[in-house]
Amino acid sequence: MAKKVGIALGSGSARGWSHIGVVRSLQEAKIPIDYACGASVGALVAGSLAAGFLDPLDRWVRKLSWSHIIGFMDVLIPRSGLIEGEKISGYLRQVISDPLIENLPIPFVAVATDLKTGKEVWIREGSLIDAVRASISLPGIFTPFARNGQWLVDGGLVNPVPVSLCRAMGAEIVVAVNLNSDIMRKPRLRQMADPPANGNGVSPRAQGRWAAFLSKTAQQGNLTLFRQLFQEQPERDPTLFDVMATSVKIMQDAITRQRLLDDPPDILIRPKLADIGLMEFNRAGEAIDEGKRATDLAIPMLRDLMD
Repeated sequence: MAKKVGIALGSGSARGWSHIGVVRSLQEAKIPIDYACGASVGALVAGSLAAGFLDPLDRWVRKLSWSHIIGFMDVLIPRSGLIEGEKISGYLRQVISDPLIENLPIPFVAVATDLKTGKEVWIREGSLIDAVRASISLPGIFTPFARNGQWLVDGGLVNPVPVSLCRAMGAEIVVAVNLNSDIMRKPRLRQMADPPANGNGVSPRAQGRWAAFLSKTAQQGNLTLFRQLFQEQPERDPTLFDVMATSVKIMQDAITRQRLLDDPPDILIRPKLADIGLMEFNRAGEAIDEGKRATDLAIPMLRDLMD
């Protein structure tokens, strides 16, 4: 009887699009995926796979631009995060639908963190989108998600690569993806493109979002906020976002190392993603390609374990 294979997809913000490439590699190699679990962005990809909506997610993320990302944000009157839940949840419902977790073709569980107790929460039932929304709630970026009397935040805070969860689901072979293995490596210094101008093929709606955003931030004396939020440049003095992003990297790296030491997977995929910043969700193509490349190398070893 074939051994049951589970995937544990880890946290890592924009680097998480590489999980799509990981799954593509497994599918091309005809490796069955019997269980899917994830933390943070890993929960989004694992949930999409479990629901049978990975293709729409793939198409959607490859089209993401800075203007789309800005469309999710409220930088003028933030409450407990820059990205409110309703907008992102609405987009996800359009892209991957919203079935009940207990009805999914592939068993799926998302990891979140109870903000009050700091305890790990496994979301096994109910709305798929609500589970994903809770798991991706990176503090300071996404607002916490209210569920069953709890305020839930990013699952990566307590279990960045949920190998233990995957085994608890019944997986005999766990394929885990660590997006944080090289995040403390110094990234390349990059320049981010200026906002799009008329006449370059950008839709009027997108242009309007840029104009509205820049106009409002200028009125409040925050014209530099956009670049401070999104452009990670290690050779300058750290901005508020630099401090926050680097602190998240340090935390993720340390917690991931400890959790993997305590509960190592059978196969560990480690895409090289240090050059992709925390919020660079517009670089999906690069991340997906790297995820597939890293997984292709591990396929022979995985086949040996399955024999």
